[in-house]
Amino acid sequence: MSPRGVATPDVCEQLFAAAERVVEKHGPGALTSRAVTTEAGCAKGLLHAHFAGMDEFVAELCLNRFARTADKARSLSELVGRHTVARNLDTVALALFDSGGPAISGLAMTRPGATLRIREALAGGAPGFDAIQQAITGYLRDEQGLGRVAETVDPSTAALAIVGAAHHLLMTSWPGTPDPRPAMTRLVTTLVEG
Repeated sequence: MSPRGVATPDVCEQLFAAAERVVEKHGPGALTSRAVTTEAGCAKGLLHAHFAGMDEFVAELCLNRFARTADKARSLSELVGRHTVARNLDTVALALFDSGGPAISGLAMTRPGATLRIREALAGGAPGFDAIQQAITGYLRDEQGLGRVAETVDPSTAALAIVGAAHHLLMTSWPGTPDPRPAMTRLVTTLVEG
């Protein structure tokens, strides 16, 4: 436990990771500021020192994870011509499911205040599924230019299918349901290797 008055490095990430563990272990109903700070091993008031409340905390957690995945999607441009197209895309698609993605998505849906904050941030330009879809489209076009993706594949449609399927799987998966990753991997492979 961090003593009172001592700076906690990367506090937001520490709290976000703790929240993901709480939700994965005990479900969305168990997420409280006390559960998060206990799991993080930090002072009880630390969450409220950085966030106005649980809605803001949950919204920022979701937006942070979207941004992290969007960054990973943008890095696809560095992989053009390397590894396999399916492997590169699979890495991005599966990143949405890392760190309790389905559980966190479900959590956001149970908190109308968080959902509203997320919508407003996305409308204001925060990276989300659109940024991921654009990055995948650009990557597929570049790979198509190298002949590694068939000319019959429409990059924007394939990107929409990948992002749409990931969104669907995130919204319909929760603790206790089958792991959505194998279905995502099969879809990616089918779309680009058909």
